[in-house]
Amino acid sequence: MIATRESRLALWQAEHVKALLEQRGHEVSLLGMTTRGDQILDRSLSKVGGKGLFVKELETALDERRADLAVHSLKDVPMELPEGFVLACVMEREDPRDAFVSNRFAALADLPQGAVVGTSSLRRVVLLRSLRPDLKIEPLRGNLDTRLRKLDEGQYDAIVLASAGLKRLGLAARARQVFEPEQMLPAAGQGALGIEVRAERVDLLEALAPLAHQSSWLAVAAERAVSRAMGGSCSMPLAAYAQFSGEYLQLRAVWGDPDSAAPLMRARSASVAADLAQAEELGIEVAARLRAAGAH
Repeated sequence: MIATRESRLALWQAEHVKALLEQRGHEVSLLGMTTRGDQILDRSLSKVGGKGLFVKELETALDERRADLAVHSLKDVPMELPEGFVLACVMEREDPRDAFVSNRFAALADLPQGAVVGTSSLRRVVLLRSLRPDLKIEPLRGNLDTRLRKLDEGQYDAIVLASAGLKRLGLAARARQVFEPEQMLPAAGQGALGIEVRAERVDLLEALAPLAHQSSWLAVAAERAVSRAMGGSCSMPLAAYAQFSGEYLQLRAVWGDPDSAAPLMRARSASVAADLAQAEELGIEVAARLRAAGAH
């Protein structure tokens, strides 16, 4: 039994895992749930407890044996899992980049001064502000379909979404511009799916092992280690993105202060990362460099 949120994107993700497991001979069903993160739409996540609000109910279902595993967008998963829970695997990453979506403008550079851009991500707020300090950035909550509807109703001139979600739902054409990481560094884990189980479920760890994608797992482990070392909140104004170049994992991180116009703090490093411990060491090193540059 897979515990999943009931948004269209979350159900797509759960169905994707279900199909892969069924191909391997497992019988799988879904347990759809509504989380606190889905219910609280009038306040930013950073003010009501962070993105962990999207996973707590699913973890409760695992704890109460109503479900065996939970499928998450990894960028929504807190950096520290509760005791007794583990990530069984990280699957092959979809496009990790951010997408610019607008009905009237082809790119961020085309927006007029004072245009309204929707996002509730502190990371996107500080990165957008560094690219276009003249824009008006307004909160935007809700699932992907809700965000697109608000744009279509004219509440915003443009919105910024994860490219992966658009692609998974067949909505890639809605993206007018896809930001390269040099322009807008992704969030830790963006585009990757993680599968969470109770730690003692050795049977599930073995069943899910074939779904793991090792290079994706190592990259997001390094990214998540940056965030964990910086305080662990999914709601901090922090970007972290890693990718392999040969055997070396190259990791970049950016931190900005959402309450000031101070410049962004940047840090980067690279090392061999053959296992999770080495990937996490790289993340800790980059976090230390960020703090040395003035991030907090």
